[in-house]
Amino acid sequence: KLMPSLKKLIKSSADPFETAVRMAIAGNIIDCGQGDHVGEEKIQKTVSQCLDQPITKENFKDLKDEIDKASNILYLGDNAGEVFFDRLLIKELQGYPITYVVRGAPTINDALIDDARMAGLDKLVAVVDNGSDVPGTILEECSEEFKMLFFEADLVIAKGQGNYETLSDEQKKIFFLLKVKCPVIAEDIGCQEGEMVIVKKD
Repeated sequence: KLMPSLKKLIKSSADPFETAVRMAIAGNIIDCGQGDHVGEEKIQKTVSQCLDQPITKENFKDLKDEIDKASNILYLGDNAGEVFFDRLLIKELQGYPITYVVRGAPTINDALIDDARMAGLDKLVAVVDNGSDVPGTILEECSEEFKMLFFEADLVIAKGQGNYETLSDEQKKIFFLLKVKCPVIAEDIGCQEGEMVIVKKD
């Protein structure tokens, strides 16, 4: 019931791409693995806040420009509950050459292949796992197949703080979409704890 209303919201917005990106970040805020039950009311409230909140490092245009230029995009998911929100953005980008990546084995609350399939992502794009059971994306821990995909991609979109912590030093064109959840990362990015950010790394 909730997803169709969010799809309508994207479609009717002045900038559907920006709205879909904001919803993808909203998914990162609604961390379904923190042990609390996440009700529809809380999700709607979070989405509403995300649509209004100023985003630090507002790189919407840069992100869209890079997506338009890319011939091979890797989209790194984060937690299991986010996959439905990621689907909203990927649906908006349908037709672009995207591969969606999940964790290789259960770890905390991270998304797995079954979660991506449940959200219907496999109907829109290729879905692969990274061969690792470690939070974030530590390349040394990932499969050779994933590493090849990573290095061949000309653009990486990475969700969540774990991916930022493990990939922000890589020499790669990466856009990180996340809510900043600790002071160390806030200081590293140059923003306040609790902010929604789009961080571009080249």
